[in-house]
Amino acid sequence: MRLGLVIASIALVLDQLSKYWILIVYDLPQKASVEILPFFSLTMVWNKGISLGLFQAGSDIARWALVAVTAIVTVFLVFWLAKAQAKILKIALGLVIGGALGNIIDRIHLGAVADFIHLHAFDYSFYVFNVADAAITIGVGLLLLDAYLLSGKKDKPPEN
Repeated sequence: MRLGLVIASIALVLDQLSKYWILIVYDLPQKASVEILPFFSLTMVWNKGISLGLFQAGSDIARWALVAVTAIVTVFLVFWLAKAQAKILKIALGLVIGGALGNIIDRIHLGAVADFIHLHAFDYSFYVFNVADAAITIGVGLLLLDAYLLSGKKDKPPEN
């Protein structure tokens, strides 16, 4: 379990430090959007919903409901982490837990999740996200990899 908690802590600290720098030091909310590279901008977006801006929480009740649901899911993930044996599973769960906690902190402290990483190419613009979102996405990808490619090989019965 230790590995997963260390990964969760690293993801959480990186997320919160990046948001502190973006919001307080760099003051991105005042600048709105700054192009860094032709395909990468820092763009301030306050996400009151869940991933990809779905289910926008337009009221305090909805905001606290999202906090509660995310907290419940995070507790479930911690219990799963406690039972996890595979290293990749521990890393994956740690990333998702750390990212979820980072976004919970934003909702409690700021009222919305601070998103600012904006990738774009040609005429296509990807969703604006943050370090916590990236950790969650990578963690879920690793969970899928483990479930469909790695664990499946271990669970197959021996052939006669």
